[in-house]
Amino acid sequence: MAWFSLFIAGLLETAWAIGLKYSHGFTKLWPSVGTIIAMIGSLGLLSRSLKVLPIGTAYAVWTGIGAVGTVILGIILFHEPKNLVRILFISFIIVGIIGLQLTSKS
Repeated sequence: MAWFSLFIAGLLETAWAIGLKYSHGFTKLWPSVGTIIAMIGSLGLLSRSLKVLPIGTAYAVWTGIGAVGTVILGIILFHEPKNLVRILFISFIIVGIIGLQLTSKS
């Protein structure tokens, strides 16, 4: 259950990162509210997963999921650059996340 909580926390990290863009520096009410809710949920689920998982592993996986999700949504929503090199490096992060999970004792 800790890994599931951590995965959802990572998705919520992606949500609040994208929300920051839409909130325009917290000047737009509803995107700001959604961003804050995603932040609270993300940190709450990260904290919950830390009851079982090692901090180094959990934090790296959490930020990795958030980074990968944010890059992918940046490409889709904001037309950020999409090229082979970028996709290759995102793949490295994904491999790292999977490797950390597979080598974790929890």
